[in-house]
Amino acid sequence: MKYWLVKSEPAAYSWADFLRDGGTDWTGVRNFQARNCLLQMQPQDLVLYYHSVTDKQVVGVAEVVAAAAPDATAEAGSNWVAVHLKPQQALTKPVSLAAIKRDERLSQIGLLRQSRLSVMPLQAAEFDAILELSEAVE
Repeated sequence: MKYWLVKSEPAAYSWADFLRDGGTDWTGVRNFQARNCLLQMQPQDLVLYYHSVTDKQVVGVAEVVAAAAPDATAEAGSNWVAVHLKPQQALTKPVSLAAIKRDERLSQIGLLRQSRLSVMPLQAAEFDAILELSEAVE
C-alpha cells in the first residue's frame, strides 16, 4: 500500500462535496509530476485530502478505488489521467499547514518542499504523523 496527498480548493470541491458525492474521479490534473503520481496510485492506497488556498489543512482520508484511466475532462487522445477516490473518514480535527510545519517528523514532506504540486506521494511515517496530529489534544 502507498500513501498520497491530494489538494483541492474548498470553493472548487470541498471535503463536504466529496462526502456528499460518495466519491469522485480526480480529474483536471495538468501537471506532469502530479499525473505521474496518479499513474502510480493503486486500489486500496490511502490518500489525505487537503483543503488548499483558504483553509490550508488536511481534513480527511480517502481511498483509491480505481487506478488511473483517461481523464474525461481532458482533450481526447491526451495523456492526462484520473483515478477514482472515495471518502474513508474525516479527520478527528483538521491538521493545519502551520501544525505540519511545526512537526519535525514532517520536515521533508512534499507539501512543504513542492507546495504547488496538487498530487504527491507520502511516506507511511508522514501519513501516520498527520493522523496522530489529528488526534492530539491541544
